[in-house]
Amino acid sequence: MEAVVERFLKYIKCDTKSDEETGVTPSTPGQMEFAKKLAEELKNIGMSNVSLDENGYVMAEVPSNTDKNVPVIGFIAHMDTAPDMSGKNVNPKIVENYDGNDIVLNKDQNIVLKVKDFPEIKECVGKTIITTDGTTLLGADDKAGVAEIITAVDYLIKNPSIEHGTVKIAFTPDEEIGCGADHFDVEKFNADFAYTIDGGSVGELECENFNAAGAVVSIKGRNVHPGSAKDKMINSMLIANEFIFMLPDTETPSHTEGYEGFYHITSLKGDVEETKIHYIIRDFDKQKFEERKYIMSAIVQSLNKKYGEDTVSVEIKDQYYNMKEKIQPVKHIVDTAFRAMEECEVVPKVVPIRGGTDGARLSYMGLPTPNLFTGGYNFHGRYEFIPTFAMEKAVDVILKIIELYTKA
Repeated sequence: MEAVVERFLKYIKCDTKSDEETGVTPSTPGQMEFAKKLAEELKNIGMSNVSLDENGYVMAEVPSNTDKNVPVIGFIAHMDTAPDMSGKNVNPKIVENYDGNDIVLNKDQNIVLKVKDFPEIKECVGKTIITTDGTTLLGADDKAGVAEIITAVDYLIKNPSIEHGTVKIAFTPDEEIGCGADHFDVEKFNADFAYTIDGGSVGELECENFNAAGAVVSIKGRNVHPGSAKDKMINSMLIANEFIFMLPDTETPSHTEGYEGFYHITSLKGDVEETKIHYIIRDFDKQKFEERKYIMSAIVQSLNKKYGEDTVSVEIKDQYYNMKEKIQPVKHIVDTAFRAMEECEVVPKVVPIRGGTDGARLSYMGLPTPNLFTGGYNFHGRYEFIPTFAMEKAVDVILKIIELYTKA
C-alpha cells in the first residue's frame, strides 16, 4: 500500500487552504485546481461517471460487478485545509523507525514536536511518521482521506476478481469553514449511505458530533481625544473585554473534553470605534446548545442596558447538528465499520467528534454518513503528523467494509 503514501505526499503540495471571507464556492482557487487534478486522476485509474461541477465537487464511481443485491456505498473526503495555518509550500519530514524521542521539526526556529506535549506520538515507536517542517500544517486533514479513498478504489479496479457492489466517491471543498455540504448533490451521488474519511488516530469511529453555531459580536464605540474623554469616550475594545469575561471561563476548548461543550473565541479585531469578536459555539446536547446561544444573546442585552441600545449586537448562525439522530435508524453502517476494523486488526475507538464533518450535514440531507479515521494527529497546526501505517490501515478498512457488504 505504498501508493497511499505517495499520493498523500503529492497531494499536500497543493495549497488548498479555505477562506471564510470570500463568499464563493470553492472559497479559494487552489481548491478548484486540486479538484481538476483529482478528476483527471480518477479518469486515469479507470473510474466511471467522473464529474467536476462549477463549485468544485468531484464525484465518481466504481460500478458493481456482482448480481447480488448490495447497497451502494459512498466514501467522502474534503479537499481544503484549515485556514488556521498556512498550507502553502508544505515541506514534509519523513521520520523512519521513530525512536520515541522529541522530533526537531525546524532547527533554525527551534520548533520541536515534544513527547511531553503530545504523548500520543509514543504509539508510533518503530513506525514511519510524516511530520511538518514546523512552518505550515501538514494537510492530513483531509488529504490523507483523499489519498486513502483513491488508493482503495484503485485497488478494486486493478483487481476485478474482487466482488463488490457500486462504490461512489466524492471530494468536497470548504469543509473547514463549515460549507462542505452546501452544494453537495445527494440525489446525484445516489448512495444508500456513506462514510467520511476525516477522523484522527487509527481506529476512530464517530457517529455523533457537536451541534455547532458561529457567532459574530459587533460592538460600537465612540472616540474622542483621550485628553478630554471623561464621560464621552466609549471604548469598544473594553466592552469586548467585558463581553468575553461574562462567558464562563472554564467552558472553553482548553478546559473541556468528551461530551462537554464550549464557547471558543476565534478572532478579535477592533479599535476604539468598533470591535468584532468571532466565536464558535459547540455542544452535543441540543438543549444545552440552545442555552448557550441564549446566554450569548442575554449578555448582549445586559451590555446594551449598561452602555445604551445598539451598542452591542450579535449574529448567530447554526452550522450543523449532531448526526446521531440520523445514524441510529441505520446503525448497521456503524456496526459494519466496527467489524471491518476488527478484521483488519484495528482496535475500534467509538468516540464523539469534538468538531464536525461533512457527514454531519449530509446525514440531515438524507445521506447517513458516519466518520472513519485517517490516522492523523494534531490537525490544523504546525505539530500535525501522520504515521504511514495508519494510512495503510485506513485503506484496508475501506476495502473491508466493501467486502463485508458484498458478503452479507
